[in-house]
Amino acid sequence: MAAAQKFIILQFKKVRGGIAPGEMRQASSSASAEKIATAMAPRHPGVAAYSVIVDDERGDMTEPQIICQFGEIADIAA
Repeated sequence: MAAAQKFIILQFKKVRGGIAPGEMRQASSSASAEKIATAMAPRHPGVAAYSVIVDDERGDMTEPQIICQFGEIADIAA
């Protein structure tokens, strides 16, 4: 299987000393990811939708590109 574009939505939660990634959801498209993130935003300190290219055979993933973000988020590429 070749590389495929994936869309993920990641919620962020408050932790001692800052903010940390929480639960992750997958979406079928960029528009769907944005819609889900928008709906989740009022219930979380931060929410972001990302696009990544994943090569399942090699286990490689490109750096996530932000589609949209709400509130406080952390750098997940670090």
